[in-house]
Amino acid sequence: MSSERYSAQALIDFAIALLDNAGMEHDKSATVAEILVEGDLLGHDTHGLQLLPSYLDDIEKDELAINGQPRVIADLPAAVAWDGMRLPGAWLTANAVDLACDRAETHGTCAVTIARSHHIACLAAYLKRATDRGLMTLVTTAAAENHSVAPFGGKAGAITPNPIAAGWPTNGDPVMIDVSMSITTNGMVGRLGEEGGRLPGKWLIDADGNPTDDPAVMKREPPGALLPIGGTEYGHKGYALGLLVEAFSMGLSGHGRADPVEGWTNEVFVQVLNPALFGGRDEFLRQTTWVAEACRTVPPRDGVKRVRLPGESGLRRREKQLREGVELYPSIMSTLAPWANKLGVELPQPLT
Repeated sequence: MSSERYSAQALIDFAIALLDNAGMEHDKSATVAEILVEGDLLGHDTHGLQLLPSYLDDIEKDELAINGQPRVIADLPAAVAWDGMRLPGAWLTANAVDLACDRAETHGTCAVTIARSHHIACLAAYLKRATDRGLMTLVTTAAAENHSVAPFGGKAGAITPNPIAAGWPTNGDPVMIDVSMSITTNGMVGRLGEEGGRLPGKWLIDADGNPTDDPAVMKREPPGALLPIGGTEYGHKGYALGLLVEAFSMGLSGHGRADPVEGWTNEVFVQVLNPALFGGRDEFLRQTTWVAEACRTVPPRDGVKRVRLPGESGLRRREKQLREGVELYPSIMSTLAPWANKLGVELPQPLT
């Protein structure tokens, strides 16, 4: 399958039109579209526009709320809790990061929890909202209805991939982390399963606990499971971190696996810290820049071109795709075409 390139703004406008025509309030459509395309810009193409057909399907099934505001559970200067009311996760999370940034400017830090959010897409897509303001941020999420990741030593799923994203500034590019606590993601497993492909390694287990690279085990009865980071030997580390994400996202939000399943849901934790009100902005940048340069200048191993920082390749990819067009994964536009026809939206034209 060949890939085509599209203007990032054309993709955003296309996604906005689809969501608007599906009935979503325009401000929500605009934020969701921007976050999805930002995921593709950064190279997280299983968590960009690939998600939009599923979002539109949930709108049609009344499982994604398209208007309204979150219910405020608590609102203290540096601690905020929302009931997301199944509103668009990207819109909720973007607003949570922005609110936390504003309050961290005054209070040094602010944390926001979101219960009952719809899916929030690519976590890395939120990081520059804070790092561009000279702030440090942490975002975690877990999905109560999903139990696709096996606890270390187990042979069935119990928790989710539970990603952690974090970003902080340096005197150059920010450092940007977005990693799941499982070896791979459900999105990647699902894509390869549909294509009849195999994973690069034995990142799953079947229902008998045997490691495998075959995504088909996730569709069997009983199903297989994703392995935590570290696999069958060192997976106690990924498992422990996955439980940490569950505590941040579900514990602090007050909603999760102990509650009835409502559909595709994310519980979210966001924290922003302002270095200026801790050890000082200049001192923070002096430390983060020194460490970044120390890592970059380490001699690479054989076969490695150079040592990079987390997020570095994503930022370079983002710059290139803003300049030359977004290279969508080949199957994405074909899955959006039926929705464009149904909602009366013209498909974006690829760049020549």
